[in-house]
Amino acid sequence: MKETEIKEITLIGLALESKTTNENRQSESDCGRLWQRFENGNYFDKIREKITDEIFAVYYNYEGDYTKPFSYFIGCSVPKDAEIPENMDTIKISVGSYLKFTAAGKMPDCVANKWKEIWNANLPRAYREDFEIYDKRSKDWQNAEVDIFISI
Repeated sequence: MKETEIKEITLIGLALESKTTNENRQSESDCGRLWQRFENGNYFDKIREKITDEIFAVYYNYEGDYTKPFSYFIGCSVPKDAEIPENMDTIKISVGSYLKFTAAGKMPDCVANKWKEIWNANLPRAYREDFEIYDKRSKDWQNAEVDIFISI
C-alpha cells in the first residue's frame, strides 16, 4: 500500500445501467456482465482518443460504505475534450489522495481477494471514486497484476 496523488482523469466507456451492491455477491455478476459487454462489443477499439492502453474499472456514487449500493464503469482515459462515441458514457476520477494496492496472482481471484483485504482493513476511505487499472501486466490470467486505487 502506497499513498499517491492522482490528477483528474477523464474516462470514456460503459457504465452499469443501475447501481449494484456487494450484497449476495450481486456486483460480481453485474460487473462481470459489463466486462463481457465491453469486450464482446469491442468498445476498447471504439474509444479513439485513448491516452494509454490501460482499462479502468471504477466504483463510484457510493450510497455509503462498500456494503451499500454503488455505480460501476469500465473505460479508458481520454483528453478532457474528447468526443464521446455513440452509446458510450463518460465520467471523471477526482483529483486527490489515493492508496495504491497491487493485486497479484490468478485472475480474477487475486483482485477479489485484494478487495476483501481492503474491506477488512481500517482505512480512511473517502468513498469517492475507487478504481482498478488493467494494463499489460494483467494479460496473463495465471500470473496477473492489477493496481487498485482507493480514495482517501
